[in-house]
Amino acid sequence: MARKGILSSNIPTGTRSKPAARPPAPSRGTVGALQSSLSKLQENAVQEISADLIEDAGVEDRLGFSGEAHKQLKDSLETYGQQVPVLLRPHSTKTGHYEIVYGRRRLKALKDLGLPVKAMVRQLDDHALIMAQGQENTARQDLSFIEKASFAAQLQDMNYDRQTIAAALSIDLPMVSRMLKIGTAFALPFLRNIGSAPSIGRDRWATLAKAMEADGASNRVDAFMRTPDFATLSSNDRFEAALKRAAAPKPAKALTKPRTLRTADGKALADIKQTTRGVTLNIPSRTADGFDTWFNANADAVLQDLHDQWTKSTDAEQ
Repeated sequence: MARKGILSSNIPTGTRSKPAARPPAPSRGTVGALQSSLSKLQENAVQEISADLIEDAGVEDRLGFSGEAHKQLKDSLETYGQQVPVLLRPHSTKTGHYEIVYGRRRLKALKDLGLPVKAMVRQLDDHALIMAQGQENTARQDLSFIEKASFAAQLQDMNYDRQTIAAALSIDLPMVSRMLKIGTAFALPFLRNIGSAPSIGRDRWATLAKAMEADGASNRVDAFMRTPDFATLSSNDRFEAALKRAAAPKPAKALTKPRTLRTADGKALADIKQTTRGVTLNIPSRTADGFDTWFNANADAVLQDLHDQWTKSTDAEQ
């Protein structure tokens, strides 16, 4: 008897296999949990994205980036590759484009090198972006005081409350107040010109803020910032130069060279010198022939007579 094919439908009714039972449909809660897990995996996955598809976003947290530091970063990335990914979020209006959350220096260096950017992509609203950027800043030891203070000031300009600023920078509210006092004292373009000034702390920035309140201080500093010499200075030296020029100029010193008073026949009688502290009269004993002793005994009457003459001349001029 011929063997029946395994795909034949001619199988006795009593022995026909029942269709395999379908697995129960997952509940909505299970689907939600699965989607959440997939989203987390995608957020933590590192992707390679063209630098041309990435735009700026968030708050400016770096005040200048020196050419030498940029070159060193490019050399490192070219030699060792990108070891730490940047953080992006999908662009709000451009499909397929992204906005940088943090990693701006790496992005610039990779773009100059023509290399793709290793990045993690997360769905972040503006508030979450600020928090992520601020907390990443806190973990960076090389962020200077003024960069943090400027970051805080920019957040305040964007109408974030002080509690949010404190959370973003992982500082307490009193420190927020101190940072905002300095950060709001300077315009962002001015701080870009100075740069990060890594060695300059809060007290020195407070001194500059006070000095900039003087009449003409802003004009003096701005004029120097436009000179070729300013561009050659390090960021710390730019701060020192700005502070020096912001301070009110000292009054010109009075002539301190003494002059000799002489008798009618030309004999040296005394030396007189005027300084910012007053007038000094010196009658040398070795050539005075006793005049020094006489002057000392009659100084009250002599000075009174001279003062009376000055008073009369002043009244006459009026």
